[in-house]
Amino acid sequence: MTATTTADRSNRLAITRVGGQMIADYWEDLFVAREQGRKIVWYNGGALNPMFQAAGLAWCHGEAFAARLAAQHLEGPAQLAGAEYGYNAELCSYSRTHLGCAVLTLQGTKEPESGVVGLHDRADLASRLPAPDFFVNNYAGCSTGQQWDEVSFRVFGKQVPIFNVSHPFLWGNKPDAGYLSGEEWESASKYVRDQLVELIGFLEAQVGRPFDYDRLSESMTYIKRAAELRREGLDLCKATPAPATFWDWIACVAPINFLPGNQALVDYFQGVKDEIQDRLATGVSGVQDERYRLYFDGIMNWNKLGFLARKFADHGAAVVAGRYIQNAFWQEPQLIDTSDPLLGMAQHYLLCPTNHGNKTLEYLTLRDCREYDVDGIVFHSTRTCRAFTGPQRLLAKAARDQLGIPSIFFEGDVADASFYKEEILDSRLVAMLEAIDIARERGDHKLAGAGATVVGSS
Repeated sequence: MTATTTADRSNRLAITRVGGQMIADYWEDLFVAREQGRKIVWYNGGALNPMFQAAGLAWCHGEAFAARLAAQHLEGPAQLAGAEYGYNAELCSYSRTHLGCAVLTLQGTKEPESGVVGLHDRADLASRLPAPDFFVNNYAGCSTGQQWDEVSFRVFGKQVPIFNVSHPFLWGNKPDAGYLSGEEWESASKYVRDQLVELIGFLEAQVGRPFDYDRLSESMTYIKRAAELRREGLDLCKATPAPATFWDWIACVAPINFLPGNQALVDYFQGVKDEIQDRLATGVSGVQDERYRLYFDGIMNWNKLGFLARKFADHGAAVVAGRYIQNAFWQEPQLIDTSDPLLGMAQHYLLCPTNHGNKTLEYLTLRDCREYDVDGIVFHSTRTCRAFTGPQRLLAKAARDQLGIPSIFFEGDVADASFYKEEILDSRLVAMLEAIDIARERGDHKLAGAGATVVGSS
């Protein structure tokens, strides 16, 4: 088996360019929010933006801005500023990048100092974030995320109000525990819902006016419909060959994750679904000459989005599913009651992919591997995201033992390109695809459980 590198065999959805413009417009609007008289909240974790929208705020999602910098290869100045401030390179690169932005934002109001921060060009994207009027933390399943806004609070001298939403980890070990079911699920859902009621009181105090519940319902009505269209589009990609791939859905993360709930959001995801349906009708695939169907486990390496899309396509490999897109971002829209959305919102925050015990993660991963007819799994062992990488060895073993699906591991990172080792991914990917070819020659649709390999697992 040889890979063709002379032409780009990936066939990305054209509609994602529309989403890219929506995202760019959103950030430009945030950069001028203070001049327009709006208060600004910095937050991390689950999608609280509908509540901020209802409160008339402008909002900055720290992970999203760090990912945007990395995707545009502009993360360097913020990471250098963070390093000068004292943040270790092994810290989550999302948080390290955003904390570097906080340092740059704060320094922008003071006289220049020596070093990276002082020499930094203030016109750079990383330093354009307006300072927050307050913080809200809504992080589940990650100890770094739960401390992220607290550390930002300290960067700003503990002079900015902060509210923290606490999320129980869903261990799934009780006898009645199941995905979206059981006493653990019900009690955790109500616990977080009650905190969202308290958050509303906090927001009212910050903006000095009553919370607009009708506006929250309106926003969540749009978001629910967009989420339904997104799920319908994902389901269409179970077809062989797949009309769109993981990389297309990665490009759709930002709109569903933090853009305002409005008709434009619904129109965008209707456009995504329509383009996929048109591809199915006309026989257009997301990867030219699809030969393999892979599952990608790990948060996206944002520095390498287009690069990885082309690399896998060069091998005829369509990445058709992944924990980060199938099991996050309003992925269970049926839970949302738009007339009273707080419980459904709380439940989605609990459904963060890093907030489940292995029993649930195994159920979700194997379910998706079956439904998308996956030949192999690629585990992105994200160097600075222990919460995501922690269960990956167990998931690889379950896929091997129960489905006969082989796996490979490669090291990279979400927002720090220095951790990516291309030659490791190349050699391991080729080895797995060759093993799949050998199994097919023997007449096996999937590798036998005893013979399936986990490459790079030691």
